[in-house]
Amino acid sequence: MVHYRNNFKFLRLSGIIISVRLILTLLGVAFIGVFQVPAAHAAHTQARLILASDTARPGDTIMAGVHLHMEPRWHTYWRNPGSSGIATRITWTLPPGVTAGETQWPVPRKLLIEGLTTYVYEDDVVLLVPLTISPNVAPGPLDLKGKSSWLECDTSCIPGKSDIQATLTIGSETKPSPDAALIQAWLKKLPQPQVNSAAKASWDEPATTNSRPLVLEWSATGSPQSADFIPYGSDNIEVSGKTEPLSSDSGMVRLKKQITKSDGDWPDKISGLLVHQSNGEPVAQDVTLPISSPAQASEAAPAHPAAVPTIPLSTGSDSLFVNLLLAFLGGLILNVMPCVLPVISLKILGFVNQAKSNPRQVKMFGLLYSAGVLVSFLVLASLVVAAKTAGHHIGWGFQFSSPQFIVIFTVVVTLVALNLFGLFEVNPGAKVMNTAGHLAAKEGAAGAFFNGIVATLLATSCSAAYLAPAIAFAFRQSSPVIILFFLVIGLGLSAPYLILTWNPAWLKILPKPGAWMEKFKIAMGFPMLATAVWLFHLTTVYYGNRVFWLGLFLVMVALAAWIYGEFVQRGRTRKGFALIVVLLILAGGYGYAIEGQLRWRSPIMDVAVGAPKNNDPDGIDWQRWSPEAVAEARAAGRPVLVDFTADWCTTCQVNKKTSLEVTKVQKKLKEINAVALVGDYTKFPDNITIELNNFGRAAVPLVLIYPGNPNVPPEVLPDGFLTPGIVMDALDKAARQPSSASTASVR
Repeated sequence: MVHYRNNFKFLRLSGIIISVRLILTLLGVAFIGVFQVPAAHAAHTQARLILASDTARPGDTIMAGVHLHMEPRWHTYWRNPGSSGIATRITWTLPPGVTAGETQWPVPRKLLIEGLTTYVYEDDVVLLVPLTISPNVAPGPLDLKGKSSWLECDTSCIPGKSDIQATLTIGSETKPSPDAALIQAWLKKLPQPQVNSAAKASWDEPATTNSRPLVLEWSATGSPQSADFIPYGSDNIEVSGKTEPLSSDSGMVRLKKQITKSDGDWPDKISGLLVHQSNGEPVAQDVTLPISSPAQASEAAPAHPAAVPTIPLSTGSDSLFVNLLLAFLGGLILNVMPCVLPVISLKILGFVNQAKSNPRQVKMFGLLYSAGVLVSFLVLASLVVAAKTAGHHIGWGFQFSSPQFIVIFTVVVTLVALNLFGLFEVNPGAKVMNTAGHLAAKEGAAGAFFNGIVATLLATSCSAAYLAPAIAFAFRQSSPVIILFFLVIGLGLSAPYLILTWNPAWLKILPKPGAWMEKFKIAMGFPMLATAVWLFHLTTVYYGNRVFWLGLFLVMVALAAWIYGEFVQRGRTRKGFALIVVLLILAGGYGYAIEGQLRWRSPIMDVAVGAPKNNDPDGIDWQRWSPEAVAEARAAGRPVLVDFTADWCTTCQVNKKTSLEVTKVQKKLKEINAVALVGDYTKFPDNITIELNNFGRAAVPLVLIYPGNPNVPPEVLPDGFLTPGIVMDALDKAARQPSSASTASVR
């Protein structure tokens, strides 16, 4: 067994020496930066503590309220914020003899923004808290203090907090305060306790997947208008924001909600608010309802019309074994995806180098490359688990949502390209190689490990065939299963390399090492440089015109690399002076260009994506995707093409150029009067993550073709690379579907 020292300073990547400490430090900072959120000062919501009474007697319970006033367009969140957001929190600092009860939440408003459902307060809200005064409290003033913290959102979200305080006088009688009327008004907006024995909940279908519809019904006084169910938060189920009204008898309200289960058993009860509008005002009941089975529901409830067909949340198998197999096949296919092709050049050089090594070393290289892949996937899986635990929506390739990661990775890949070009390559002399063969083996082994890291980070910008449904299945499972899936994908990615290195005889078909390798190595620097340019392009999404300074810094990095190679590594005199110049160039470039001008710690964090740019006036008239845009087009009887894409998704860009934005597809879209919508996933907006999950996906690309008939589900085009023929066939099929109007006339 070959032993490697842990404190090695350099690693050899296919004959190229790179600083391992620098690389691992940069990548570590990038991983940490994925979930960093810049701090901001809240200035759009004001909080104050109000009391129903100025004076109270010992033993009384008085109502206090935290009054939040929000500027126009801004909102804060209910106790269950919904798909995103954070509930307002109150922390009390009360004098002895005063205790605070539970916060009482007025009925919120449901806010739908591009498929994202949240429960919010706008303009004003008073969160009510009963304060109980001990009978032993002495007369006199009491200082009531606390802290209120919230998340306020408009087009962006800002955390806010404020100290709150008020003075209550303990005396011989209770006297109302000037805010008593305000508190009384908000008491009327609280949901009422469950008094309606007719309210019930029942499953509408047996459990066959991780999603099933739930029917809720209750009686309502007066003439009930629009109705809804607002759920309390749950760890293992999610209640869809979409509400489907059902037919019912007079005075009854019936509706259907879709329930998605993440793990565990299906719930036997559900809690939340039953809300309906009566004379323009919301009327709400706070309920906890047992859920009956479909058979019990059919006996107890009158028949109702069949619901409009819904899109299943998963289009793949629910078998763990089948999805693990798909994950392995998907990882295997990632090796030939365009995002990983630049790394293949490094693999080829590695194969040629290893062909002259002894079989034991070759096998070791294969194992260490696989270890680099698996360790990287384990880190990614851990970040996914942490994000899900924190309540974030997350998708495949999520590290590309971190602008800091992209900046660092751009520099790393540029350094790899410069090494391939030989700007700071180190060529150990023959004496060193002869007397310290184990050192060369160590460098090659570390190079193989780093190769696995780079391959993983580039591979996750692509979604191969079979991979999308497997990842979507994994993201709905428990943390150990998520980790297992990521490791299986890593095994698939590393399998070809591992198999070849464990069969050294297969390497004999490669040409013998020689002078040609130097030219080949330089040639392979160009695809790696193209990868650096692609990564540089991604930063424009986050920094706009400020990316000029990143480009300038990369030029300075190249200059420093040349000076280091020419005057430090290959120079004969004044090496120390040259090294100082290198450090000054890098430090000055980082301080001025990266920190001062690029301001890489403060990217443009607005996730909202505007209307797509149609650079070609004769091309497709792309519009921004939203569920409302799809519904509006289909209501008019128009087919819809939806392309969920991202700037960092190479497969998406290939599909766009070769199969979507081509002449015959453009003509077909105009011929059938179709609407083209694009869902930009570059910054991982939550509403698109949710929509991808609805179609059993956790990654882009995803291309959908909706017929004009709203009752017909869309066609999901195959994963991976498309062809114009596939798109044309789907558009022809959508155009042949009868419209909803003609369907109704046939009936």
